Amino acid sequence: MFSWYRQVSGLERKTFWACFSGWGLDALDVQMFTLAIPALIAAFGLDKTEAGLISGVTLVSSALGGWLCGAVSDRLGRVRTLQLTILWFSLFTFLCSFAQTFPQLLVLKALQGFGFGGEWAAGAVLMAETVRDEHRGKAMGTVQSAWAVGWGAAVIVYTALFSWLTPDMAWRVMFGVGLLPALLVVYVRRSIPEPARRAPAPAATGVPLAGIFAPGLLKTTLLGSLLGMGAHGGYYALMTWLPTYLKTERQLSVLSTGGYLAVIIVAFWFGCIASAQLLDRIGRRRNVALFAVCSTVTVLVYLMIPLTNTEMLVLGFPLGFFAAGIPASLGALFNELFPAHIRGAGVGFCYNFGRIASAGFPVLVGYMSKSMPLGQAIGIDAAVAYGLVVATVLLLPETRGRRLDGVPA
Repeated sequence: MFSWYRQVSGLERKTFWACFSGWGLDALDVQMFTLAIPALIAAFGLDKTEAGLISGVTLVSSALGGWLCGAVSDRLGRVRTLQLTILWFSLFTFLCSFAQTFPQLLVLKALQGFGFGGEWAAGAVLMAETVRDEHRGKAMGTVQSAWAVGWGAAVIVYTALFSWLTPDMAWRVMFGVGLLPALLVVYVRRSIPEPARRAPAPAATGVPLAGIFAPGLLKTTLLGSLLGMGAHGGYYALMTWLPTYLKTERQLSVLSTGGYLAVIIVAFWFGCIASAQLLDRIGRRRNVALFAVCSTVTVLVYLMIPLTNTEMLVLGFPLGFFAAGIPASLGALFNELFPAHIRGAGVGFCYNFGRIASAGFPVLVGYMSKSMPLGQAIGIDAAVAYGLVVATVLLLPETRGRRLDGVPA
């Protein structure tokens, strides 16, 4: 499964671990907030709408960070942009621990989100331009699995701190831990050189973000953005509302425990690894379409077939597995669609447009559930999202094995 790792160079391995660590620590910082929501509601006297506003603002700011920092990496360099974004989201995660009011926390979370959105964009392009063509899918899909590692670490930190400290102190210490990713910058500075370029960017005096909308790339950018929207929309529609559906309509309280969360986290990791292997075997388009179809089928089984508590717990694995496979494919695919001088802008825009637009899918589920059962609303919403994934990816070219322009062989 990981034989490719033994075939790559020392530089490729160092870059892999830099990006893997960055995305894992990114997930650690992001997931700490979701776990700390009950304590934050109590500490600041928030209602669920205000707590949801923090999540929404963070999501939007992360998308803006991805757009801007992706374009900046085309000028400033991948490695330098990666360093700056890691420092940025580490600092503002740490500062969240000192928030005294809801507005302060809202602003600090928005600034944190800007940093981790930019970190994904810079890291994805750096990894794509460093690893060799035949292993790009495997390497980038495996890097995406770092999200599950960071998510699991956040659960461990949360469990330890909230067991030892009072809730009001625990969430502050928890955010304080968010400064640790800044140490990764020392490793990146010493070990990772900037990817070599064959020639200077042909659009060195232009605006990278505008270049992705040039006539020759407009179709690719639009299709990539719609693909990102479907991929994120299906995932967030499921993960936002499925626990509520299982608890309120199926009365499966066991699925609200840490056991259910552990199943989803482990499944996400395995889904990323499986997707990584398939990307370089069956191609980008077939892999994305396969996981989208399987995600839809799994959701329908959940919603349409009466299952016991144990069956629901077990079937949480394929649900998380298939939902993870699509995001794990996007880094390789998006990088291979754009030329070197605007690659960061293209990757950052397509992936993060999906992040913003996907926010509408959970809202739509809530609206639709007013006139139909919640399970049916989730099913329709997910089917639309994953149908969009299939339709758009089949309109894009197959890029497996494509040599990235601007990067020496």
